[in-house]
Amino acid sequence: MYPHAAAKARELFDYPPFWAECYGRAPFLPMSRAEMDELGWDSCDIIIVTGDAYVDSPSFGMAIVGRLLESHGFRVGIISQPDWQSAEAFQALGKPNLFFGITAGNMDSMINRYTADRKVRSDDAYSPNNEGGKRPDRSTIVYTQRCRESYQDVTLVIGGIEASLRRIVHYDYWQDKVRRSILADAQADMLIYGNGERAIVELAHRLAAGNAIEDIRDIRGTAFIVKDLLPNWTVIDSTNVDKPGRIEQHTNPYEAYADTAEANNAPCTDDAQASDNDSNNPQPQNQNTAVVKFMSAEERRAIRRNERDTTVLRLPAFDVVSKNNVLYAHANRILHLETNPGNARALVQNQGGVKVWMNPPPLPLSTEEMDYVFDQPFARVPHPAYGDAKIPAYEMIRFSVNIMRGCFGGCTFCSITEHEGRIIQNRSEDSIIKEIEIMRDKVPGFTGVVSDLGGPTANMYRLACKSKTIESNCRLPSCVYPDICSNLDTDHSSLIKLYKRARELPGVKKVLIASGLRYDLAVKSPEYVEELVTHHVGGYLKIAPEHTERGPLDKMMKPGIGSYDQFKQLFEKFSKKAGKEQYLIPYFIAAHPGTTDEDMMNLALWLKRNGFRADQVQNFYPSPMATATTMYHTGKNPLKKIKQDSETVPVAKSREQRNLHKAFLRYHDPANWPMLRAALKAMGRSDLIGNGKQQLIPSYQPKGDGSYKSARRKNSTPADARKSSTGQRKGPTKGVLLTQHSGLPPRKHD
Repeated sequence: MYPHAAAKARELFDYPPFWAECYGRAPFLPMSRAEMDELGWDSCDIIIVTGDAYVDSPSFGMAIVGRLLESHGFRVGIISQPDWQSAEAFQALGKPNLFFGITAGNMDSMINRYTADRKVRSDDAYSPNNEGGKRPDRSTIVYTQRCRESYQDVTLVIGGIEASLRRIVHYDYWQDKVRRSILADAQADMLIYGNGERAIVELAHRLAAGNAIEDIRDIRGTAFIVKDLLPNWTVIDSTNVDKPGRIEQHTNPYEAYADTAEANNAPCTDDAQASDNDSNNPQPQNQNTAVVKFMSAEERRAIRRNERDTTVLRLPAFDVVSKNNVLYAHANRILHLETNPGNARALVQNQGGVKVWMNPPPLPLSTEEMDYVFDQPFARVPHPAYGDAKIPAYEMIRFSVNIMRGCFGGCTFCSITEHEGRIIQNRSEDSIIKEIEIMRDKVPGFTGVVSDLGGPTANMYRLACKSKTIESNCRLPSCVYPDICSNLDTDHSSLIKLYKRARELPGVKKVLIASGLRYDLAVKSPEYVEELVTHHVGGYLKIAPEHTERGPLDKMMKPGIGSYDQFKQLFEKFSKKAGKEQYLIPYFIAAHPGTTDEDMMNLALWLKRNGFRADQVQNFYPSPMATATTMYHTGKNPLKKIKQDSETVPVAKSREQRNLHKAFLRYHDPANWPMLRAALKAMGRSDLIGNGKQQLIPSYQPKGDGSYKSARRKNSTPADARKSSTGQRKGPTKGVLLTQHSGLPPRKHD
């Protein structure tokens, strides 16, 4: 039996330390034998292999995991960006006593190396001096193979964003085909998905205690290969749970308890309905009928919980979903329905000869545990082996602080929920302030400006469901779509208090907010918007409406453009009140599933009416496991139950159409005018071609190469925002209005 649920998770600091704690803490986790010798180590207990340069900062996954394991007494070494052409580089620190921990790094290696047009990138922000080509394609698989070549009997554990988002059968954009679980391809002993602190600590202690990896099957947030399903588990075919059939609108479990809660196998209210069936309210009984004892809501929950804890859902096999788009979309839908750690069940999927078993997601870390993770003695600089080399990803986050994890937004193009979960995990205010003080006093180059206090979003700190019972039973993919849930606490007072305390610290001149702002939540707290606009905006603020049209917005699970307008009004009101000239810079996305040519045309018209011109644009990037990627691959909408003849999602797949959608976003570039003229004529909108203000593009073509020139990018802000009353240019210096939204994790995820 693989019992995977517990009434209470074991806390991260509730373990006796491993014997090697006597060696103390290292200034940096060693990357060479010479460093190990200086520390007095004869071997490493755990070796982390990573595709990123080693930066000893809580914004880098290898540092968080390594320092956490070190705090438990384990000797942890780092092999960073090894030469994968042979096994030699993987033997640099010898054989680990417990296991190799293998990760591609803070990004999926394919997204790291290729653009949305599948072109090879020449740079890599996670490498010294931004040098590209320092990691192989599908790094996790390659690194795992090399570790196995080095030591045949070593235990191999894979994790990080690449492993996390490829844990089931998934569509691979770069090969344009469906691939098996990365665990089946890598042939590792275990996969840890999501933020893996709780799983990695428990695994390390159990291996140190002499347990064999093949006997460790009850840790949440792990996946492993099994030969046979166990007889004492209830196996349910996923098509019986969410049968592909008639289309249903996405239901709200808080409105129709009798229908929805039973359909979801769980109540979605505290105990409001219990009185109807409680034994304290006996029903009239006929003398000739048996006496029926009705169970209380709590008793029903206990039975359902026990059933769920020993139930595994069998997803359609690789051989099936790789050929059948409906069942592929169904499998992806089931995965997303089973992401709430309060009610998720185990999953199993045949991978063409082997079965991958996935335990439910890890339980969220408490505030005390989050503090424990982030309060480790990080050096907060790159390893000395890199000398004076610049690592762009580090330069970007050097003076930023992660205050929380998780996201309940559920945007379909993003995979944060599948990786970090939708329950917000918060650090304490004291821990955050302490990190700012350490950064102020110890990080080289600090000038008094904190570049960001955020995480996956800027303003979900301490926001949560008002009821723990509702939270643990809810199966909706978003708490803010189609509207903000009435059970969601939107009080921003804790965040306002944190901002004020941070900006009043001695030596801190400015605290900026650079993480993505959830503006539909922000408008619920005008006090927060005033604090943000008055003290934490550096001339301009980037936010992401993503689109203006309802069709693509519904497929993104994003609010309508009206929410942007509400936020814009508050932004301008409080900017004026503060006596500041500040501007909003909206991000949009091209070629997202659900977007038609007409949608992009209407977006371009909106941009022109509002005076926006984009210097850089990015098409939708189908990242592994995202719901929007399923739409892209199958043309089906997994937000609803599906069948062969159900709704078809329009998808821009051809290079020509993707280029057209990008061209609409850069309607002002003469190089795009011939393409746009042809498209507008084909759409019957020749009326938009001409030299009038209401027309999108002119009828003439300029001489020369026809390319758009913007040496200083003066046109990257609204026309009325380009100059102040003194004639000096204001607003952004880079002018990136439209940017990549590819489902990548924020830079601070591990």
